[in-house]
Amino acid sequence: MTLQQFLLILRARYKIALLTLLVTVLTTLVVSLLLPKQYTASSAVVVDVRSPDPVAGMVLPGMASPAYMATQVDIIDSDRVAQRVVKLLRMDESPVIREQWVDATGGTGDFNAWLADLLKQKLDVKPSRESNVINIEFSGKDPNFTATVANTFAQAYIDVNQDLKLAPARQSAAWFEDQTRAVRENLERAQEALSAHQQKTGVVATDERLDYETARLNDLSARLTSVQTETTDSSSKHKSTSSETLAEVMQSPLINSLKSDIARLEAKFQESNVNLGINHPQTKRAESELASLRRRLASETRQISSSIGTTYEVGKQKEKELLEAMEAQKKRVLELNRERDGIAVLMRDVEAAQRTFEAVSQRAAQTRLESQSVQTNVATLNPATVPTQHSRPKILLNVLISIFLGSLLGIGIVLMLELANRRIRSAEDLLQAIDLPVLAVIPGSGAREVSKPPKLPKLPKLPKQLGSTAS
Repeated sequence: MTLQQFLLILRARYKIALLTLLVTVLTTLVVSLLLPKQYTASSAVVVDVRSPDPVAGMVLPGMASPAYMATQVDIIDSDRVAQRVVKLLRMDESPVIREQWVDATGGTGDFNAWLADLLKQKLDVKPSRESNVINIEFSGKDPNFTATVANTFAQAYIDVNQDLKLAPARQSAAWFEDQTRAVRENLERAQEALSAHQQKTGVVATDERLDYETARLNDLSARLTSVQTETTDSSSKHKSTSSETLAEVMQSPLINSLKSDIARLEAKFQESNVNLGINHPQTKRAESELASLRRRLASETRQISSSIGTTYEVGKQKEKELLEAMEAQKKRVLELNRERDGIAVLMRDVEAAQRTFEAVSQRAAQTRLESQSVQTNVATLNPATVPTQHSRPKILLNVLISIFLGSLLGIGIVLMLELANRRIRSAEDLLQAIDLPVLAVIPGSGAREVSKPPKLPKLPKLPKQLGSTAS
């Protein structure tokens, strides 16, 4: 079908197309006027994704993702928010609404869920482009009710958003409370074990006592070394064959004085023996004094030698006692080392339990603050007001759409009627119908000049016999 044929068909059946367009527009207009008026109230909330968390003190990374705003839209359109709206508006307490629910569902299902579904059917949540503002629109027949529901949805969203934020914090706080009690019990057990060990051993300050005992052991060791040196020296002197060569004997003032007296008396004795004779009383007296001095010298020498032997025996006894004291002191030091190691282990247990308790207590305090926080990053930007003009039906828009659809419908009906009852409306239609050349076109009664016939197709060349006959 060519454009000329299409226009000829429309010209021939334009009344049907106009009638269809008129009926469509009138029907749309009547229906739009008869439909109940719907009012739409809009409330806007803003989601702050850049403010730091008041407890953590940092911006949560998940809030900056593009999916965060889509998640907030889904939360507003969720059953939980809608059911909270039902609770806030006390719609579940209305006997009239309950009767409607019984009539609609026969009393089966959840009443609050049914009301929430009804509210969600008239709810429209639209996030703003390239901003953190979300528009909450609610439509209904009562303008006051629509504004109230829109504002209630905004408040319910803020409450649910806060609950969703606090629910994990409350669970974490409860878990950390249990962990705090557990680590506190561990700390108390570790402290009790340390205290019991200290009471059992009587050791409180292990380092000071160990230093004292170690110093005492070092003093005993030094004394033992000194005694062993003296004992070795006494032993060598005690085993000496000549007592006169001992240093103590040679260095004794009394021995030296006796030796001087003996030397003087020997000289006097020799002089008296030579001058007076051996039997002279003076010679005898000198001899007697000399013998007495020599006995005294021998006695003093023996006494010094005996004292060296006694010193050796005393040194050996003292060395033995010091060795025993050192062994006992070594055992005491080793015992203190063992007790210190045990106390050190217990003290490390206490310190580890203390650090764990402090860390868990700090985290528990933070989660407790988070669970008790009343702040949220959502705020109402523009509360809904009572709409003064209805939002639906939109009469002008409906009429414009009906004009477009009525035109399409009229053209469609005209084409269907034409296809059902095909008419010859031009020379091209006749040429297509009979497949013969058109010689002329007879104009209608109102035509002033003869239409020019269409260009004839070239006839095929006839045979000579047919041509002669025609002539």
